[in-house]
Amino acid sequence: MVNVFELAFALRYLRARRKQAFISIITVISVGGIALGVAALIIVLAVMTGFEQDLREKILGIRAHILVTRQPFSDAPNILLSSEVMQRIRAVDGVAGVSPFVFGQVMVRSPYRTQGIAIRGVDPRLEVSVSDLQKNMVEGKLASLSRRDFKPEDETEGKYDGIIIGQEMASNLGLYLGDKVAVISPFGRQTPTGLVPKLRWMVVAGIFGSGMYEFDSSLAYVSLVAAQDFFDMGDEINGYEIRTEDIYKAKSVAEKVAQVLGPPYKATDWQEMNKNLFAAMKLEKMAMFIILALIVLVAAFNIASTLIMMVMERNKDIGIIKSMGATNRSVMGIFMIEGTLIGVVGTVIGALAGSVACFLADKYQLIKLSGDVYYLSYLPFKMTLLDFVLICVGSILLSFVATLYPSQQAARLDPVEAIRYE
Repeated sequence: MVNVFELAFALRYLRARRKQAFISIITVISVGGIALGVAALIIVLAVMTGFEQDLREKILGIRAHILVTRQPFSDAPNILLSSEVMQRIRAVDGVAGVSPFVFGQVMVRSPYRTQGIAIRGVDPRLEVSVSDLQKNMVEGKLASLSRRDFKPEDETEGKYDGIIIGQEMASNLGLYLGDKVAVISPFGRQTPTGLVPKLRWMVVAGIFGSGMYEFDSSLAYVSLVAAQDFFDMGDEINGYEIRTEDIYKAKSVAEKVAQVLGPPYKATDWQEMNKNLFAAMKLEKMAMFIILALIVLVAAFNIASTLIMMVMERNKDIGIIKSMGATNRSVMGIFMIEGTLIGVVGTVIGALAGSVACFLADKYQLIKLSGDVYYLSYLPFKMTLLDFVLICVGSILLSFVATLYPSQQAARLDPVEAIRYE
């Protein structure tokens, strides 16, 4: 048990004599090394966590938590739209919403450009329960897709289906709300003169912005009925989208849904659909933690070298207090407290500096990014309590371990030998 005597002696040792000011400089360097390592770890892990959270929120804002589709190599690739199946899915514990969808690849042509995109047919009434599309709308409303009587700005008559496109796509194609755009199927239809691409004119009924360049530049939405009609699917769909009450329980909910529906249905959760992306980010975060932890490790070695030099310089003082009755345990405790204090001070300074840096950088979005490269417009900083505690505790433990060898050497010092020539 550490007593007041040991603590007072440790604090006295931190104030080296003027002729030994070099030791004080090393002590300051050790504190600075610990502070730098802790701050670097907090900032880097906050960046990695923030990037992962922001990316996950954006992906799950557009994509559902679970997709129910047909199993591969089934007799038919599509599913017959069934209200009974939807009721069975809703009855599963943990399901917050379900909506049918149709998905396909098409080309869109404006007066200025032609571009290949992915088009998604959804039910506007049900889509709000499985995605954040309505929240992401910049112009127009999701509910407007239910209409099939849109008129372009330059026409007085005509009935067209509506289409909702991303901000980047609208910019690339030079389209605005109410403009007419041609949607072309690459499969087309067979005629006596050969294969003719299927073309349908639609009107821009809305523009959305998800914050991810990949989605905003290459994804569009139409009504479920319009998509079924365009792809000649009749009453069939590609599958069902499901939103869960807790995203981290999506895997267990998907297993329950698969059990309830049985073959030929297959339920895939968002973690499985994006496993390569998030596994790579997790591995990168771990690698950065290990690399930056070396800074703290080097600082811990500095603490050890500082204590060793203090032991050499304080030989006489150690001999005197041991001759006065101090035990080996007390002497060892003195240097352990001294080294641990260096680590604690450095950890506190680093933790404060790292936390303040993360708060300011995230609040004022100090680091801007190119959205078409990094999916994000700025670098987010999200510090978790678990990471913060692990870094601080790990830093203090390393500092404590660094004190063991110098403390043992000081405790083993023979007082007779220490003061023989004094």
